[in-house]
Amino acid sequence: MGVDAGTTRAEQVGAAGDDKRLKKHFGPIGLLFTAVGSVIGSGWLFGALNAAELAGPAAIVSWGIGAVMFILIGMTYAELGTMFPHSGGVARFPHYSFGSFASFSMGWVTWIAAAAVSPIEVLAVVQYATNYLPWLETLDADKNAVLTPAGTGICIVLLALFVLVNFFGVRWFARINNVLVWWKLAIITLVIVVFLFTAFDGSHFTDYGGFAPYGAHGIFSAVASAGIAFSFFGFRQGVELAGETSNPKRNVPLTLIGSVVLTGILYVLLQIAFIGAVPSDAVAKQGWQNVGANFTAGGDVLATFGPLAAIAGILGLGWLAGLLYADAIISPGDTGLIYTGVTARISYAMGRNRNAPAGLSKVNNTGVPWVSLVLAFVVGCFFFLPFPGWSQLVQFVTNSTVLSFGSGPLVLLAMRRQLPNQVRPFRLGRSWAWVVAFLALFSTNLIIYWTGWDTNWKLFVVIAFGYVLLALHQTLAKGRTARMDLRHGWWVLVWFAGLAVISYLGDYPEQGKHAGNLGVLDFDLGAIASLALTAIVMWLALRSALPRERVEEILAEHRDDEEEQAPV
Repeated sequence: MGVDAGTTRAEQVGAAGDDKRLKKHFGPIGLLFTAVGSVIGSGWLFGALNAAELAGPAAIVSWGIGAVMFILIGMTYAELGTMFPHSGGVARFPHYSFGSFASFSMGWVTWIAAAAVSPIEVLAVVQYATNYLPWLETLDADKNAVLTPAGTGICIVLLALFVLVNFFGVRWFARINNVLVWWKLAIITLVIVVFLFTAFDGSHFTDYGGFAPYGAHGIFSAVASAGIAFSFFGFRQGVELAGETSNPKRNVPLTLIGSVVLTGILYVLLQIAFIGAVPSDAVAKQGWQNVGANFTAGGDVLATFGPLAAIAGILGLGWLAGLLYADAIISPGDTGLIYTGVTARISYAMGRNRNAPAGLSKVNNTGVPWVSLVLAFVVGCFFFLPFPGWSQLVQFVTNSTVLSFGSGPLVLLAMRRQLPNQVRPFRLGRSWAWVVAFLALFSTNLIIYWTGWDTNWKLFVVIAFGYVLLALHQTLAKGRTARMDLRHGWWVLVWFAGLAVISYLGDYPEQGKHAGNLGVLDFDLGAIASLALTAIVMWLALRSALPRERVEEILAEHRDDEEEQAPV
């Protein structure tokens, strides 16, 4: 696609990206495998059990719904990621269209969510390892896995290892990741095949309450709370690392959409295999809702600490259980490596936006934002405090990460008006852009609603704390911060408030497990309220978007800043 004669200099420069200090070491397979490696982390090790407990056999549908939702979100970022192949793009794109207040709001939520992922992956490694190293974790009164002091120390060491590998740069990181992803794909395929051909019981899909024993509520709750949405987050690497790939036009859309399609197929097949392979007596005792508490292998291998390995042990497949224990180190470990680097690049982007300390954008001679990397490690250690284990932390990361994605559809539509002549190597058709953007934002709002008030209220407290930090930064760094452009980003507050109100009025989590929410909105009314909020937020955001001249000014500022800075 050529550049229109009326295209401004800012538009032309923006197409090439401005991250000249970051190295271009990701090719098509490297970037795709970074996303696939990020997707196939701890989610598949625990997600099948958690989804079955919430939705029964209908968890298969939950995985399909999750995949479709993230394909829609990924399509909006495919256009943006090729327009502006900038690392940390999820935090930077709102800055271009809506100014500093909006970009800080989304960047803060994005950074908190990403900072928690590496600790979650470390927790997954330790949780599986507890089966043969019981001193790592213990069970609390609610049967949740909680770290022991010794387990906490091991977690900190593992997180430090992730930081060390990332410190040596993208080239080392990409080489290690490609090998690990082949291993992960092989193991998940092997588990599917073995479960399907050695222990598959088709009656599990119709007996014990039928295909959907907990109805639509269970199906949609599983998308948000069982680790399904969490398991697809890795698609974002096509955006976050776009500034470090050699051919964004080809590699970014391939990564964003291809990673979700590939892993979505694997996850659905794994869920089918899991439903068929679960011991029948475990389902018969209390139904699917408590199936994980009702089967063990060898007396010590608890489903809580390793459901897939427990099934392999029951089937007498010790060799497969051994491979799963090895993979419980490799799969989450690889994803933890990826997210350690991603977290650093998000705070790097916020430093570049000048709504966070400028020191966060410093890079070393291998092109790694090392100050941001150290910060990611320090904050990550706080997630090892004695909170409930993997599944509880996943719910918080799910709603915060999905919320950060919600700005993408809005930026996509705003940019169609702000920079109509911008080079778009990947472009959605005009009508399709509106449909995809609306459905992507609607999907975002639904997932947050389905997560439930018991998790969502914590997210909104963290968001409020972020605004306190923003006020402090504006005060202490006066004259060195970006213009807030509050009148162009105030709609973010309406969006967050609307989500909080709908969640508080809603009936998620399920009846009897509310955390103070009113339960006034059922599944249907909650969906209608989320649909209305989607329309309102989209209307307000597009009305408030920055004028074209201000967008060009911001892009020019970023370009000039990049040219002035030399590698350290």
